[in-house]
Amino acid sequence: MMNGHGKSDGSIVSEKSPNNPRGAEGRERRRPAEGNGRQSPILRAQSRRKRMKEALERIREAVRRDRKAKLTALYHHVYNIDHLREAYYGLKRNAAAGIDGETWQHYGQDLEVNLRDLSERLGRRAYRATPVRRVYIPKGDGRQRPLGIPALEDKIVQSVTAQILSVIWEEEFLGFSYGFRPERSPHHGLDALTVGIERKWVRWMLDADVQGFYDSLSHEWLLRFVEHRIGDRRILALIEKWLRAGVLEDGTWTQSEAGTPQGGLISPILANVYLHYVFDLWAHRWRKQHARGEVIIVRYADDFVVGFGHRAEAEGFQEALQERMSKFDLRLQGDKTRLIEFGRFAATNREKRGEGKPETFNFLGFTHSCGKTRKGKFCVLRQTVQKRMRAKLRDVKTELKQRMHEPVPEQGKWLRVILLGHYRYYGVPRNSPALGAFRQEVVMLWRRILKKRGQRSKITWERMNRWVKRWLPYPHICHPYPAIRPCVTT
Repeated sequence: MMNGHGKSDGSIVSEKSPNNPRGAEGRERRRPAEGNGRQSPILRAQSRRKRMKEALERIREAVRRDRKAKLTALYHHVYNIDHLREAYYGLKRNAAAGIDGETWQHYGQDLEVNLRDLSERLGRRAYRATPVRRVYIPKGDGRQRPLGIPALEDKIVQSVTAQILSVIWEEEFLGFSYGFRPERSPHHGLDALTVGIERKWVRWMLDADVQGFYDSLSHEWLLRFVEHRIGDRRILALIEKWLRAGVLEDGTWTQSEAGTPQGGLISPILANVYLHYVFDLWAHRWRKQHARGEVIIVRYADDFVVGFGHRAEAEGFQEALQERMSKFDLRLQGDKTRLIEFGRFAATNREKRGEGKPETFNFLGFTHSCGKTRKGKFCVLRQTVQKRMRAKLRDVKTELKQRMHEPVPEQGKWLRVILLGHYRYYGVPRNSPALGAFRQEVVMLWRRILKKRGQRSKITWERMNRWVKRWLPYPHICHPYPAIRPCVTT
């Protein structure tokens, strides 16, 4: 039955039957619908995230359909306001500001207005990249690592672009590349290396590091590599803007002729793309064409390790690698590139020659050495690099001095976070002694600081042990044995 003129039809729904089947009660008709119901902001946010995932999935399907075709229609995903909004909410809230001084909280006060303006500027090609602010952070060996801090809007746009590039090249990257890839972590690379050494005929290890990689990669070569899969000139122009934006340090602007600043959200994927063509494809082809014995490869960003069954092949690979790197304006760092004897037969062979224990090498924060299980079987021991442990303890000591006069519970909560974070990364099988040593050093540092809080302060070990037991967790292993973790590829 139609309603009056200009009215919507009543909802056609089932009627509720009365409880009394004999009709003692009248039938109860449900209330008509009153237009659209109120939508929760949570549902709208989920819908926007779904749009971004659907867009990335369409790109992934296009890549899989034709692995040699260039994608020519990508730029509209960059200036899509829903994608920009999702990228904004994915940024760290307390991250340092760039040269514009814009913080996450301040930008979010007029978020929709700011995002709409950013989207319009991107759409009409009026967006300009801002120079990055350079700061320095200490490294474990005493040197300082340059770090670039982009402006907030650059972070937002770089985040969207990085997701697009990641989806495209994730179908291209080889299995032994573990750096800055989805569902992969440093521990996947560490486990792959350990499984490769223990299960394959590996006797020599080439531990290599590219000298100043992020500061020396060629812009020209990088753009040529990106053009292999991207035919959208607007995306290429956007990447070139970030590469040419330059660096601001102590009020002085310096133009970037090479390299990409560490700290930018676009830098990891660009570095992976660069080394994919410079190193990964070449190394994979080399071992197929020239190697007769086993060859395992594990790369994480610009740090990689290669294992060989024969020394002659290892030396030939090292020589060819240096020539390969020089063609693309890169070179290996001399003091960090070594060829050592390693593996299940290294200890026996060196003992016969009277050369002592096998050498060790460092990779991703762990010192790798030749060891044996309780049953006498060969295994790879992974222990915390001593330089990194000492550097971390120095940082803890410096921070404890700043927190000297805080209440003991506040200090204990902070130290608990430090220890748990340390265990989460370094808690690998057979590394318990190093974890225990780190905890004991933290206990000693805490006691010294507490004893300095006053001249009459007497911190007995009985009292100290109660605090330690309350706040400082014991070491625990957080990661499985390497062979248990799935998807380890060399």
